[in-house]
Amino acid sequence: MELNASSLWVESISSVFCLLFFGFTLLFSLFSLLVFLLRLKPWCNCEVCKSYLTASWTKDFANLCDWCTHLLRKSPTGTIHIHVLRNIITSNPENVKYILNTNFDNYPKGKPFSALLGDLLGRGIFNVDGDSWRFQRKMASLELGSVSIRTYAFELIMSEIRGRLIPLLSSMTGKKEALDLQDVFRRFSFDSICKFSFGLDPGCLHLSLPISEFALAFDTASKLSAERALAASPIVWKIKRLLNLGSEKKLKEAIKMVNELAEGLINHRRKVGFADNKDLLSRFMGSINDDKYLRDIVVSFLLAGRDTVASGLTSFFWLLSQHPEVESAIRDESERVIRPSQELTSYEQLRGTHYLNAAIYESLRLYPSVQFDSKFAKEDDILPDGTFVTKGARVTYHQYAMGRMERVWGPDCLEFKPERWIKNGVFVPENPYKYPVFQAGFRVCLGKEMALMEMKSVALQVIRSFNVRVVDPVQAPRFSPGLTATVRGGLPVLIQERESSTNHHHHI
Repeated sequence: MELNASSLWVESISSVFCLLFFGFTLLFSLFSLLVFLLRLKPWCNCEVCKSYLTASWTKDFANLCDWCTHLLRKSPTGTIHIHVLRNIITSNPENVKYILNTNFDNYPKGKPFSALLGDLLGRGIFNVDGDSWRFQRKMASLELGSVSIRTYAFELIMSEIRGRLIPLLSSMTGKKEALDLQDVFRRFSFDSICKFSFGLDPGCLHLSLPISEFALAFDTASKLSAERALAASPIVWKIKRLLNLGSEKKLKEAIKMVNELAEGLINHRRKVGFADNKDLLSRFMGSINDDKYLRDIVVSFLLAGRDTVASGLTSFFWLLSQHPEVESAIRDESERVIRPSQELTSYEQLRGTHYLNAAIYESLRLYPSVQFDSKFAKEDDILPDGTFVTKGARVTYHQYAMGRMERVWGPDCLEFKPERWIKNGVFVPENPYKYPVFQAGFRVCLGKEMALMEMKSVALQVIRSFNVRVVDPVQAPRFSPGLTATVRGGLPVLIQERESSTNHHHHI
């Protein structure tokens, strides 16, 4: 009997203890959440935060980037603070130089950013800081800087233009139905970057415009990874990931498919040998034996070279449709540099197209492919314009807004004027901290020359052969949320064959 009573007593004590422990854990969790929310200041009453939280900015602005531009214009320093996001946003070139160069070590990509893209990019170059970044940077700059890889990239781009892009656009000439040019450029750049990175041809630009499962999985993975940033707090998507729910479940499936394809390619390449191949994967396989690391590096290049080029070309042709005089000037220049009866045959010929280069730079000034870029402060700091930065704060420089600042580009900053880049008939680049479209400083874009070569080659060949007319040129672009600027609803165009190009085809 006594034994029974004592065991009952022990049970009741343990259940009380469990209850107390559970209660304490719950209270502690709630307390932690409260501290976290207090730190976030989710109720900040300032006008900017209220406008952001209630999304009332949408009444006056089509895009978040236009609202930010408006706020930055009004700020005397060209810098603003969105308290609820702990985000300092700047359009001041002095600050940009300080973040990307002078005090580079205090502004890494940071853990919050790495977490967003970590499942897709792993330890790839965009998602790491420190030694891992330095190693990949050094290796990639050696490869991408070589003449052989530039020649390889140019030949690859030209075969995709001649073999697929021009025939596809020709098949649409004279038709009443519109073609989505953004979709065409996304397919073009996906085919090109896959061939360049992996030596794989997904064939997205065949005349039938097939659906590539790999392209779809890659799109889904990058879109959903970027949308994580829209959650009120990282806790939201992390819980969804833990429970494998909704968008996180879709993301996991998409990444699994990207991984399977990448692993398959790497294994196949190991078996058949990679010494003779020119693609990036083969070049990197010589010095890296870790297959997971290889996959991360190559998928990062895929992400970098795909949407950025497609986005840049889409806004370029949208601007061109409103400025026929720029289109004519590009044609005149191309006929001087490459005669009408000739083809574009070498990377060197593109160097002579100063006006085309200026037009592409000017288009990217107004519509950069990546609209803003964020870093996270390692320690408390003060920016050159006097803005105080607390440790752990997000610091963003806004390329899209910078292109629209009078104090940066003068009173004609909203006009599309390629001439602003030309001095005595020659293209002259700007200070990269005033124009950080390709980043600047230590993390300046390694693929800059490749991207510009691809954009110039496509623009030149299309402008020489066709008149591209945007169906609704007055409608300003509305952007979908994502890592790069993607126009919601695409860019519907009508394609007309040019007289001289028709004669040129007959002539050949």
